[in-house]
Amino acid sequence: MQIILASWQFWAGLAAVFAALTAIFAKIGVGGIDSDLATWLRTLVVALVLGAIVWATGKLRGIAAIEPRAGLFLVLSGLATGASWLCYFRALSLGDAARVAPIDKLSVVLVAIFAVIFLGEHLPPLAWLGVALIGAGAVLVALA
Repeated sequence: MQIILASWQFWAGLAAVFAALTAIFAKIGVGGIDSDLATWLRTLVVALVLGAIVWATGKLRGIAAIEPRAGLFLVLSGLATGASWLCYFRALSLGDAARVAPIDKLSVVLVAIFAVIFLGEHLPPLAWLGVALIGAGAVLVALA
């Protein structure tokens, strides 16, 4: 069990399950209310729950050790997350969850491209084939 809990694949799989539930719950929740208000409510819940976890585990003390560069990129990541959520909830309020979510997951394709360009990461040809298939699959689901 320890090995499973230390594996990135386990946590990535859980992230995918929770992301799927996020789409379903959000689609139900956004019905009849403004998508920006829905995004704000969800963000408030996330902030409160994570704040409680960080406080309860004593990790809040680590905030003083954050380097300015890391802090800047975390702020930028937070801004990108907020923009993504606003756009995602707007899309969910206008379209079907089963079609919106795959387009949102084109982020997988963009992450691969951005990781090569900005982080200097390298993907083998088979991985690029997978990235292309993810992109093609997302487009096919959204357009079907």
